Amino acid sequence: MMSTNRRARIVAGAIELIATRGIRALTHRALDTQLALPAGSTSYYFRTRQALIEAVADAITTRSRTDFRALGAERIARDGERTGPAMDPRQAAHDIATWLDQLLAQRRNELIARHALIIEVLSDPELHARLAGSLFSLERATELFANLGAAEPRESAHDFLALLEGLVFDRFAGLRAHSAGTVDQLARPLADFLTSARDYSARQPNSE
Repeated sequence: MMSTNRRARIVAGAIELIATRGIRALTHRALDTQLALPAGSTSYYFRTRQALIEAVADAITTRSRTDFRALGAERIARDGERTGPAMDPRQAAHDIATWLDQLLAQRRNELIARHALIIEVLSDPELHARLAGSLFSLERATELFANLGAAEPRESAHDFLALLEGLVFDRFAGLRAHSAGTVDQLARPLADFLTSARDYSARQPNSE
């Protein structure tokens, strides 16, 4: 139990360190110092910096999936009874915006660390894919657009996830980083995208 608790404490400390001091600050020694652990403690549990990064990525993706289910966001995309005209895209947008707002309020450091790690692990396709796909499920988003009657549900889902990423980044590091954000602020562009889903035809780069 002590081992599990200390590992979790080190991972949580790594997330805070990345979020507050940047990815370059992530070292075993820096974590030992930050957490007031005996020298060598972090390297005992995570032998390499890569092992530490992988543990942080696992923690972020696991927490994201757990919160996604707990907050009911998955229900938005999996509600098979409310499809086509019966599905209210503005309500779906508001539900997703509420979920994002809670993420930004409760897990800001994790979102910042996730963004830093996505860039850090570009050379590791598997780890990069796990982190890039941890904010919102592409499969659930595809179901959402299929239910809305989109002509190209999967392509629309990809573009919608890009919109989500941009909204989140804007709130923690963009022009709105130092202003008070609201659910309505997040919901407006989401609603515009979702309400136009039936007429939306996504274009992939170099599709012409």
